Amino acid sequence: MISSFSAPFTRRRGAVRLAAGTLVSGLVVAAVVSTAGTAVADGTAQSQGGATATIGGLKTYGAAVIHDDSGDQTVSAGLFEMSVEGGGTLQTYCVDLHNPTQKDAKYHEAPWSGTSLGVNKNAGRIRWILQNSYPQVNDLATLAKKAGIVGGLTEQDAAAGTQVAIWRYSDGADVDAVDPQAERLADYLQNSARDVAEPRASLTLEGAAVSGRPGELLGPVTVRTDASAVTVAPPLDAAISGVRIVGKDGKDVTSATDGSQLFFDVPADAAAGSAELTVQASTTVPVGRAFTSESRSQTQILAGSSESTVSATATATWAAKGAIPALSAAKNCAGSGLDITAANQGDEAFTFDLMGIEHSIPAGTSRTVTIPLQEDQAYDFTINGPQGTGTRFTGVLDCHTQGDGSALTTQTLAEPSPATVGGASATGTNLATTGSSDATPLIAGTAIGLVVIGGAVLLLVGRKENGAQG
Repeated sequence: MISSFSAPFTRRRGAVRLAAGTLVSGLVVAAVVSTAGTAVADGTAQSQGGATATIGGLKTYGAAVIHDDSGDQTVSAGLFEMSVEGGGTLQTYCVDLHNPTQKDAKYHEAPWSGTSLGVNKNAGRIRWILQNSYPQVNDLATLAKKAGIVGGLTEQDAAAGTQVAIWRYSDGADVDAVDPQAERLADYLQNSARDVAEPRASLTLEGAAVSGRPGELLGPVTVRTDASAVTVAPPLDAAISGVRIVGKDGKDVTSATDGSQLFFDVPADAAAGSAELTVQASTTVPVGRAFTSESRSQTQILAGSSESTVSATATATWAAKGAIPALSAAKNCAGSGLDITAANQGDEAFTFDLMGIEHSIPAGTSRTVTIPLQEDQAYDFTINGPQGTGTRFTGVLDCHTQGDGSALTTQTLAEPSPATVGGASATGTNLATTGSSDATPLIAGTAIGLVVIGGAVLLLVGRKENGAQG
């Protein structure tokens, strides 16, 4: 069951107490502007930027055996391949052994905090394995020598051994590679792994939701990239809307670097409305970036990237008076929920109802609340703004691997269609996977829902009193 609801805006004043409880070769920025009118959802604001790709299945793999209370089961173990929207190819390993891989699932680059890696103390060791094994190390003779393997490694052995070592840290799995060479590699990688920091996003924008009054510079929106220089284009409809993308000096921006601040320059006579800024680049995505799907397809981690298209978006909302909210969201696996940040740069409180609870963001302040969610729970809701626009948040909370000993349903890819080992999906939607269960809940029963309306508790996790957004 997917919970869907809209949070209406109300104009009641007074605060309501919350219930306790990457190498870039080029980049383009464009803006889409909408004015106030009938309520519209201006998109999902929880994406934090990066690559978007479609999974294509296992391409280089061997076999592994998982030992658990239900007995020994053979699974495929190796590298997946993804096709990036806009161009590019990614290679990934699985870090979510007991969930299925859905056919043609769309994946988004994500921070570790929004995945099981965010609550896994060994996540850094997984990144070390990725940096020190196949395909990052494609000299297999050298890799075999480091691992003390006599007789060399095939690509299939290297992929299987690497995946097995990753599973031991990502899922705490009792798993062995079938091939002796692959097993020796897995043991070497597991024993040698050291903690390595999470890589930053291939491309992201800090301050991705801003608000203010017409005639002001709305921002800043800060570019984060490894490029020495990036290119910034003006809004596509700048001649009609008059909205410009400028620097802090008010001059049109034609190039930017890491740390550059961008602003929406909105004409003083503009009607209440909003604009969306899209930043796009060609980049190599850093090894170790997580990739998640909203279709409950198993979480992946990046092992290799070609030059690929990546993007990030930012939104601006403006009005001459009243509440002027800016809304954004991010999954919070440590907090078992979704963090929603609401900033209000208007002259009135922004008050809205969410799941039967009324909330108020005083003028000139920003607050973050965590909506508690169950694991594997889908959500879909819209918070309406005072100018007749709405911000929609959709997704699935997928924060934990399911190392509970449940039976696995595994498949081995045989191009062009998968052959099953140990069972088949009733829907036929699972690709060759590295271990999954048909019993994996899409949502854990109708009693879970988004949160029981009227009984939900929103936890105030941050309160930032300030006079200006940024």
